[in-house]
Amino acid sequence: MLWKKGRRSDNVVDARGDDAGGGGMRFGGGKGLSLTAIILIVGIGWITGQDPLQILGQLTGQMGQQTAPATTQTRKAPPASDEGAEFVRSILGDTEDTWQQIFQQAGKQYKDPTLVLFSNRVNSACGLATSATGPFYCPADQKVYLDMAFFQEMAQRFSAAGDFAQAYVIAHEVGHHVQTLLGVSAKIQAARQQGRQMEGDGGLLVRQELQADCLAGVWANHAQRRLNWLEPGDVEEALNAANAIGDDRLQQQGRGRVVPDSFTHGTSAQRVRWFKTGFAQGQVGQCDTFAAKNL
Repeated sequence: MLWKKGRRSDNVVDARGDDAGGGGMRFGGGKGLSLTAIILIVGIGWITGQDPLQILGQLTGQMGQQTAPATTQTRKAPPASDEGAEFVRSILGDTEDTWQQIFQQAGKQYKDPTLVLFSNRVNSACGLATSATGPFYCPADQKVYLDMAFFQEMAQRFSAAGDFAQAYVIAHEVGHHVQTLLGVSAKIQAARQQGRQMEGDGGLLVRQELQADCLAGVWANHAQRRLNWLEPGDVEEALNAANAIGDDRLQQQGRGRVVPDSFTHGTSAQRVRWFKTGFAQGQVGQCDTFAAKNL
């Protein structure tokens, strides 16, 4: 992938090495959840194939609407000599260019998200998270959080290496930001508060995640048309990454069996399908996973 063709975003904050602060994620009423408890929840998430942030959100009943103050990281840019950070800035910059254009054509205004680079743990408006959580988007502060050590884990644990595989991960999280701006995330939260079932094959969480995969494909289509930066094998890298992190595959690896009722992100085949759907035509209208009868 010829990623150096991309414009560098100015919305990347380097919080690596910063003290995340606090003894745990604080909820209303003054009681804090200890770091040990959070690590335990993250471990349960990996074993069951569930999103640890979703588990934490269910415990509070206010995922995405956390009223605790957002993180107070010093807004500093990563050093220009850091090629990994330069890659992230390039990908984020192109997602900004793509979504600004798409929103403008639809008569809407796109608000750029901030991407926070962290190491080990980070305190977001959605609470304290560790590297084990993986990359995530917090709708409460409209920021993407990324520990770049995850890319190494992708290559070693999931055999999903390559620049475009990493770009897919970033674009997927930006896809969640697009959902927030379009009101999708608010509808999901409202459904949660109404007691509707979130998890399971075909559930709302799966449909939300698959739509983010499709939106990542939409970005990839527009970026390629504009920059012609993909090389042979790049698309296969992204598809391999999508395939590697499907619920069914992660559950099979983690506990030796697949439990569709606990799906939160979709199967490997579904994640591949919806990325390909977005990439094929580059149209947001093709990403209505909520209306799809067959995911």
